Amino acid sequence: MDLESKVAVVTGAGSGIGRSLAVGLAAVGMRAVVCTDLNGDNAAETAAMIGDGATARMLDVGDETAIEALVAETEASIGPIDLFVSNAGYGQRGGLDLPTEDWMRMMNVHAWSHLAAARAVIPGMIERGGGYLLNTASAAGLLTQIDSGPYAVSKHAAVALAEWLSINYGDQGIGVSVLCPQAVRTAILGPGTQENRPKTQASLDGVLEPEVVADACIEAVREERFLVLPHPEVATYFQRKANDYDRWLGGMRRFRDRIKGG
Repeated sequence: MDLESKVAVVTGAGSGIGRSLAVGLAAVGMRAVVCTDLNGDNAAETAAMIGDGATARMLDVGDETAIEALVAETEASIGPIDLFVSNAGYGQRGGLDLPTEDWMRMMNVHAWSHLAAARAVIPGMIERGGGYLLNTASAAGLLTQIDSGPYAVSKHAAVALAEWLSINYGDQGIGVSVLCPQAVRTAILGPGTQENRPKTQASLDGVLEPEVVADACIEAVREERFLVLPHPEVATYFQRKANDYDRWLGGMRRFRDRIKGG
């Protein structure tokens, strides 16, 4: 996809990967970047970093009506959306102990928000001859997240939805990429430095800076490549999982025990 002089919306743009993506997209020549975040002040900071061509909006991606309104407002005031970056997310540990409401909230933010964005922008994109969706999932969407059941499930759903969208709309000019990183230095990773932070499943292959991940995403969108894997190890793990699922499950149990043991 040619990104020059295009219009993009980025959710979760107030910090981390979203902020780096918004700044990076502006740097490669996009005409307008709409920076959205649950924290409106943070979104405004990102827009100020970009300057001309950037605007900021407060957005709760768990609210489908709010996403619809944002798309309508953007296309009326700025122009048709060429690229929708559905990136907002958060972390929460737990599993069966968590109430169903916590599982549902994570599904809303990590999966149904992507669905709402697709519903809002794809019809117009098709009428105009094409457009692009970049959805942030996680390596957990291809593998798992040992310490968080709802994170693992919601990120799997995000990958599955991106696959389905690509299959059903790819021949109508809709490009789809899905980002599946391991640990990135963002708020989701938690406080502390890489040196003093406890070991986690995602961080054992290194913690990437959000700018590195953003660059990988922009390259993938330009090449119209589906999977974005800033940690190349993820591809190997995914292949091992597919080749022998039972062996992979056993290995993940042993991995869980090793992490818990420090």
